[in-house]
Amino acid sequence: MNKYGKFAQETWKMTAPKQYALIPDPDEWFRQLGEEAAQSVEELTRQIAGPDSMTETFLEKYGRLTASQNQAEEIVRAEMLTPDEMETEGDEETEEDEVDRQRRELRESFREESRLQRELLGAYREIEMDQYNQKP
Repeated sequence: MNKYGKFAQETWKMTAPKQYALIPDPDEWFRQLGEEAAQSVEELTRQIAGPDSMTETFLEKYGRLTASQNQAEEIVRAEMLTPDEMETEGDEETEEDEVDRQRRELRESFREESRLQRELLGAYREIEMDQYNQKP
């Protein structure tokens, strides 16, 4: 199991133990989830990083790629590897239910905004590549 699968499994054990207990073969399930997450991180890293620049130094490229991977991992952790708020425990009604609902809405809004930003970034990168390839 890769680091993403391990992260997800530990997170689910701690934050959603009842739902975790319902998974028939957790090791296999989180192994597969980890592999899917690794692919998503790889694809998203390339998308965020964009094409190499002709004027970019080695250290600038290294920094750009590292930052892109860190951002991609953060997005994948939030979107794929952590249980939704509704899956986490909440057996008792509390005064904070309204706050919890608002947090869920903000989280969903953030996920949607992140998805839209990735789509826009991908379109922008495609335009850049088209312009770069058309230069004499």
